[in-house]
Formats: sequence, C-alpha cells, structure tokens
Amino acid sequence: MKRIHFLSRMTLALAGLGMFLQVNTAAAADTFDVAGLKFTKPASWKSITPSSSMRKAQLEVTDEKTKETGETVLFFFGGDGGGTDANIKRWLGQFVEPRDEKNTKVEKVTVGSTAVTYVRAEGTYQSGMPGGPKTPLKDHVLLGAIVEAKEGHIFIRYTSAKSLAATAEKDFKAMVESALK
Repeated sequence: MKRIHFLSRMTLALAGLGMFLQVNTAAAADTFDVAGLKFTKPASWKSITPSSSMRKAQLEVTDEKTKETGETVLFFFGGDGGGTDANIKRWLGQFVEPRDEKNTKVEKVTVGSTAVTYVRAEGTYQSGMPGGPKTPLKDHVLLGAIVEAKEGHIFIRYTSAKSLAATAEKDFKAMVESALK
C-alpha cells in the first residue's frame, strides 16, 4: 500500500514538472535575444528561422482574414552599422515614390536610457536583397526602429501591406521597447 501511494505521488510530481516545463518553454519561445537585449515577441506573431546569417531574428505576422503576411527582421552587425541617418536614407530609398509622397515619419525617442529612432514610410516598396532584383509591392508600409544599444545598433525592419501594418504598428513598438525597460 505504501509503495502504491509513493508511486502515485511520484506520478503526480512528474506530471506537475512536465506541465511546469511546458509552460516555461512556451514563455521562453515568446522572447528572443539580440545583442544582449531580450525582446518579447507579440503574441500573434510567429518566430521563423532567419533566411540569412545577417538576420539575428525573423518574425512573421499573418492577417487571418486576408491571409496577407508581414515580416519583421532584426539585424545586428556590431558598432553603429553605418549610422542612423545612413540607414534611414537607405530604408526610405527602398520606395519608388519621392520622399514627400511616402508619408514619411522619423521620430527620435529615449526608452529607459537607450536612444531609439522610429521610421515609418508607405508607398511602393522595392522588396529584394541589396544589389539584386527588386519586386515592387504597392501600398506597402515600412516600420523601422534603430536601437542604439550598448553593444551596437540594432536595426529592426517591419514590412507589409498597408492594411496589415495598421494593426501591427502598436505590436511593433511594444516589441522594440520590451527589451529596453
């Protein structure tokens, strides 16, 4: 009788441990590290394997109704990665329209003790690798954040159709700022 009672208690303890590990593993999957900062992934966004070694993290968001997808990529090169202004210029240059037709917004803020520059532009986005062929995507939005972290600048770029970006912008900023509080 004592042996059965002991085995029952062990079974319950192991089941509880298994549930604890499942919960903690799920929580761990909701965060990811880039350059020593821990970012919290928005709940509806999916972590995917980065498509190149230059990408330190890559996320995808899908609109369940339209099935449109958006992509967020985090880059870290060490140092300032060419500088904040040069990267803003490069991001804005990925649109076909002249700057005054892109509804461009550049905002510099401080979160905690870290400088962050947010960039927003919309229009016909030229998707593709630098120096490679480009695919023009009409009515698209780029949301960018340049985090001037202690280890170096982290470049975060989100792109999607304008309709999806309207709901993703709040999640994007929350994710960026989650690592800085």
